[in-house]
Amino acid sequence: MSTEQSSRPRWSGPVAPAVGDNGIQEALTRLDQPVYILRGPYGLGAAAGGAVSAGGEHEIVAAVPPLGPERLGSAAFLAAYGVREAYMSGAMANGIASADLVIAMARAGYLGSYGAAGLLPEAVEKALARFAAEIPGLPYACNLIHSPSEERLERTAVELYLKHRVPCVEASAFLALTPHIVRYRLAGLRAGGPYGVIAENKVVAKISRTELAELFMRPAPEPMVRALVDEGAISEEQARLAARVPLADDITVEADSGGHTDRRPLPAQLPVIMRQRDALVRELRYPERIRVGAAGGIGTPEAAWAAFAMGADYVVTGSVNQSCVEAGTSAQVKEMLAQADLADFDMAPAADMFEMGVELQVLKRGTLFPMRARLLYELYRDHDGIEDLPAAARARVEKQIFRRPLDDVWAETVAYFERRDPDQLARAAASPKRRAALVFRWYLGMASRWAKTGEADRAVDYQIWCGPAMGSFNSWVRGTYLAAPRNRHVADVARHIMTGAAFHQRLSMLRAAGLALSPAIADYPVPQPDPAVRVGP
Repeated sequence: MSTEQSSRPRWSGPVAPAVGDNGIQEALTRLDQPVYILRGPYGLGAAAGGAVSAGGEHEIVAAVPPLGPERLGSAAFLAAYGVREAYMSGAMANGIASADLVIAMARAGYLGSYGAAGLLPEAVEKALARFAAEIPGLPYACNLIHSPSEERLERTAVELYLKHRVPCVEASAFLALTPHIVRYRLAGLRAGGPYGVIAENKVVAKISRTELAELFMRPAPEPMVRALVDEGAISEEQARLAARVPLADDITVEADSGGHTDRRPLPAQLPVIMRQRDALVRELRYPERIRVGAAGGIGTPEAAWAAFAMGADYVVTGSVNQSCVEAGTSAQVKEMLAQADLADFDMAPAADMFEMGVELQVLKRGTLFPMRARLLYELYRDHDGIEDLPAAARARVEKQIFRRPLDDVWAETVAYFERRDPDQLARAAASPKRRAALVFRWYLGMASRWAKTGEADRAVDYQIWCGPAMGSFNSWVRGTYLAAPRNRHVADVARHIMTGAAFHQRLSMLRAAGLALSPAIADYPVPQPDPAVRVGP
């Protein structure tokens, strides 16, 4: 042994190091213990625990400290929401991110967002009553989606959230600030705390553009603040405090995702928003840093760790949760999602922003929805109304897509909006093109309902909001108990993604130390199910 070798740190412990790929991998999965990579008489090995010892038998090649999933991301995020890990399940509209899903996440120590968008107020209020009764004091959020075509829905949602003291709103799909999101934020301001103002109504803003990120990072616009004071919606003190806090506590950078998405890659997008955040915090002299999280494409431990490695304060999952037991969608949809691969997704017109040409990402495998929805948008774009459609085109959509006369669809649409938002009918009365938009939106809205209820006769028309993270997740869990949707519980999926991310953090540290790891070691193995989590039928 050379002098150089004898001076290197040595290890000793109560048991012999594990050798071989399986042994080293198993040691690295013990996240609550330090792990030493050792060179000894039997070659390279690993030991969890033990100690550095001058007289140890094994030379220490590299070492990693205890690094559990609770140490990923921002400690301030954990403290702000009272959660154990920097992980959030995002809202999926129409109650797909169901009350059951949110309750399961809260009980497991995670933040979950209820998919209130698209639901009638009575359905939302029923869910809020469940949260108060079943998870009092535990973390949860509710979605507030920008509704430029149905402003009344956004206003009503905020009124419910304030009435039921919802602690956090996840604001999504905003194209501009509205008085409703501003009202929610400012109505929770009060004097106090170490920095002079406490924001009891937290806002997580999901964005994909720098100009929208800036709106949420800055204080609420003064004209909106004054208008809310004049309406009696907030107090003068709350108006004064508004200038001292950003509109959002957290900014979720949404990359290529299911539903509304600009399909931008996270590695390009996240650093830009973080630099923007840092510049604004310096400019405005906020005493606390605005947190920036990552969403879109996160369905595996590697993806979650990559986001944390880039500096994300937290991660948000969406698509993968839709295939879980607690998701408020049909068994048929969950089976379709569990079969999805990376390329099984497409863009289609969005019902809520149909007239604007906004698109969202959906599953295309097993459904004709993307193609049919695009045809309807093209007909809307190219014609002045239903009456202006060529006879052949009208016959085609009535027979193949709507399966009924368009006049009947309009009658049903009228009955729907008389209950939900009569202003829509007033706007359509003198506009044939507007009436056409509402008729075509009927199909888009029903397509998501058919998927949620599992209407077998309409399977080819299912609208399933989803992104490539679903295919990535399926590839990762293939051959494990998580391959079957009946075994996918949302908190269990969260646990594996975050535990696996911490495992990959350790691998990255070993690589940075110059250690070349076998490919067989470099994949987090999906362990057996947690005994506390029921799997199977």
